[in-house]
Amino acid sequence: MAAIISDKFRIFNAKQFLESLTEGSSATDPNRTKMYFFVGRPQPWKAYLETYSRGTGTFSVGDEVYEGTYPGTFRATIAAVYDSALILTDVFGSNGINSAPSAGASLAVRTGGDGTAGSGSDVTDATAKAGVYRYADENVPPLPLDNQREKRNLYDELIAAKRISDAFARTVIRRYNWDTNVNPKFDMWKPDYSATPGGGGQVGKAGVTGATSIADAKFYVMNSQYEVFKCIFNGEKTGASPVVPDALEEPVVGGANYDASTGLYTETTNTAGQNYVWKYMYTIPTDDVLKFLSSDFMPIVLPANASRVATESLAVAGAIDACVIEDPGALLPASQTFFTEVKGDGSGAIVEITTIGGGVISSARMVERGSGYTYGNVLLSNGNLFGTNTNGVLSNPVTTPGTWEGAGAIEVILPPAGGHGSDMEEELNGKRVMTNIRLTYAEGGGDFPVDNDFRRIGIIADPLLTDGPGNVAIEDTLSGLKALKVTLSGGSADFSVDETIVQTVPGGTAKGTVVSWTLDSGSTTNGILKYIQTTDAHTDQGVVRDFDQASGAVTGESSSASASIANFTGSGGGSDFTNGIAPSEILNNSGEVIYVENRRLITRAPDQIEDIKLVIEF
Repeated sequence: MAAIISDKFRIFNAKQFLESLTEGSSATDPNRTKMYFFVGRPQPWKAYLETYSRGTGTFSVGDEVYEGTYPGTFRATIAAVYDSALILTDVFGSNGINSAPSAGASLAVRTGGDGTAGSGSDVTDATAKAGVYRYADENVPPLPLDNQREKRNLYDELIAAKRISDAFARTVIRRYNWDTNVNPKFDMWKPDYSATPGGGGQVGKAGVTGATSIADAKFYVMNSQYEVFKCIFNGEKTGASPVVPDALEEPVVGGANYDASTGLYTETTNTAGQNYVWKYMYTIPTDDVLKFLSSDFMPIVLPANASRVATESLAVAGAIDACVIEDPGALLPASQTFFTEVKGDGSGAIVEITTIGGGVISSARMVERGSGYTYGNVLLSNGNLFGTNTNGVLSNPVTTPGTWEGAGAIEVILPPAGGHGSDMEEELNGKRVMTNIRLTYAEGGGDFPVDNDFRRIGIIADPLLTDGPGNVAIEDTLSGLKALKVTLSGGSADFSVDETIVQTVPGGTAKGTVVSWTLDSGSTTNGILKYIQTTDAHTDQGVVRDFDQASGAVTGESSSASASIANFTGSGGGSDFTNGIAPSEILNNSGEVIYVENRRLITRAPDQIEDIKLVIEF
């Protein structure tokens, strides 16, 4: 069964995303979707290899693990050892760098080697089977996976989230600047671009740039004043030798060739009948330029924007602004000008036709736009051509010398539903949304730490809070980190970010990775330790254990820092503590993750502000 997910569907989804940010009467209205931009993954990207059926030997950091007989079809250096996985660097395979181990393959360990055959020794009893494998390093982040385990891991590594409002989001479209060197020609807006697939069975229609869909057509432009125009006509002449001229005049609102009553700008410098006609759409305000204009994308302004409202007020449903000569013919009276009404379900549209020697049509243009057309035809037969047009009234019938079928053909270009300028998102193919989130220092009272980096961004819809069942988050910022309120032991060093912290607790050992360490103002011993716990890196006998205020010291494996958990209940650093321990503000695995992007590391600093532009294509 033939089927297609249309651009209309994608545009609809993009509209729904933006509308969800303003539904309801207020920011706390339950009918309004709460969208949050999040950052996460403070730890470096490295290759991940699941292992199972391990032998009695030991996998140790710095050893080489390999598949088969050394040097094997796959080998790598062990960077970390988890209960059921290995973290790897220096990955190499027989089929090239970054090759993958075979699923279920037998793995062994080589210790003391220098990476060359014959050095070091094989430890044959340190064996395992290879499971899920994902290559990554700091320059090659892994592609996100669309499954429940990935979602769980995402929450485990989430640092902080910031709520998205309509002030932080816009529909965006591809950016085309007025630059006659880069963009000498433009497609015109047409309702029937289509591809010609291989194998026959369909003949399509392409634009001057080769585009076979309106989504790919270059039919609009942003001028030097951030005014956006849509190409209604590009001077196209079809037939045996189609000709489309270069665009010569930059369209400008208020220019000599601009008609404020229609919003149309018509060139005057091209040859007769081949002048570009542009429709003014909107002007991008300065704030949107700063937030949402990038090298690749430009925003569509919000519905309340004054320039957009003015353009929409000029839109006329079914008004025809352009027509194209499909066939110049050769049977009309020579060297004359005629007028004919467009036949269809609308009224009032009139085409002016000019011929040259031999009765060949040399130009055709709309002199009356009319209204109400959903289809239209131009008939060049006797009874349809007139020599005079007086304010839309045709007179002086013209008799053609031959059969009208050979007189040529003119195609009228029907507008989108509602008329040009009535629906910016649909007309300009707005199927992408850009969010621009500014992270300002340690905003949110410390929800966004400034002493570490992050490698993942994304969007979560309607996350829940951990402070009660079913409580949907409504705050501006949220902390995704767990935290401890601690007091350093006398003479202890400070904790280091990215180090592992441990504490002996009833039943085993609690483990975590430090994301942020901040001393209280004026103190050299009291501070807040923020950390993550994942089900790979921080299990003890298969369990991720909680830190305990009543147990012993929390120590840093790299820094040798040592601290006790304070008996503190209250708020600090963006977290709410009970007996010195604060959970993440976001309930694990709650809400819907609608977008995830893994990136190279983005560093933070106390005096730093980040503007993060995120483009979502629906």
